[in-house]
Amino acid sequence: MSPSRYPFRIGPRALQRVCPSVTDECAQSLAGDLGQAMHDFDIDTAARAAAFIAQIAHESGEFRFREEIASGAVYEGREDLGNTTPGDGVRFKGRTFIQVVGRSNYAAISKALDHDFVAHPGELAEQRWAALGAAWWWSSHGLNGLADCGHFNAVTQCISGGQNGAANRRAYYDRARPVARFLVPARRKPQSISLHQGAR
Repeated sequence: MSPSRYPFRIGPRALQRVCPSVTDECAQSLAGDLGQAMHDFDIDTAARAAAFIAQIAHESGEFRFREEIASGAVYEGREDLGNTTPGDGVRFKGRTFIQVVGRSNYAAISKALDHDFVAHPGELAEQRWAALGAAWWWSSHGLNGLADCGHFNAVTQCISGGQNGAANRRAYYDRARPVARFLVPARRKPQSISLHQGAR
């Protein structure tokens, strides 16, 4: 997607500083999708941006995955996720950069983003919606407040239901904090940084 379609962007070089495997082309594309989504859901301070990017970098394998690799059959019959119709587990498996799961969550995202993901669940894996869906889930679960207080482990607990992948999430967070101001969505292209620039 063209970066020019979005008024808000994050710094692509800063994103690559956090996620070294992200290519230049991918970073430019993500800068607009993530920047607009973060702006729309108030992920708009250095503390919030660093925590958000770190967590979704882990969840998505550095933005390689917008859909869960597994079939989703493990979620079949999970009434706590709203999966009450046969096939719901596979149909509403993890999607977005934060791996949102379940019919109930898909219905809530549909309402929030004014797009019917219950009827078209696969569309939630498209990059634009993956960014918006992740930002919506983050905001709607109060994670901006936890990030404001620096409670990164509590953010991990909310997302994973435990401390799954805690060390990897923390490694992303440690890389994100020194460049966090460049990860805050801005109307103009953020100042470029060197990938070899030291922490400030």
